[in-house]
Amino acid sequence: MDLKDLYRDVILDHNKTPRHRGTLPPPARVAQGHNPLCGDQLTVYALMDGDILKEVRFEGSGCAISVASASLMTEAVKGKSQAEIAHLFKAIHDLLTRADAPIPASLGKLAALSGVREFPARVKCASLCWHTLNQALAGADAPITTE
Repeated sequence: MDLKDLYRDVILDHNKTPRHRGTLPPPARVAQGHNPLCGDQLTVYALMDGDILKEVRFEGSGCAISVASASLMTEAVKGKSQAEIAHLFKAIHDLLTRADAPIPASLGKLAALSGVREFPARVKCASLCWHTLNQALAGADAPITTE
């Protein structure tokens, strides 16, 4: 299976059956994100145990790439430290925004997001959840927008 097939299959699977969809009650941290370009709206809930992301959920509506990216993200970050999440965020940001960025094998299913970089207008769809998670982890109240 080549990367384009993987991209299509993973995006379709995670859009059709998103993982970790729903809410978390307080004391979960909450952040909201919005992509006005295609109407994606997302809320991310993050429950911390010290420096470790104990539980993460998302809810909202959006395009297939936005929903799939949020689902993939929640699978990848649960149980990780804030430093590990920051490292993963940088790897995903590079993957989405740099055509020459390597695709580390350590990304696993997240590597499927590399297909988004062929469609520059969709990068914001795939990155919205990551920026929103960063906002939740920082404990900031201001909504994220990808304008």
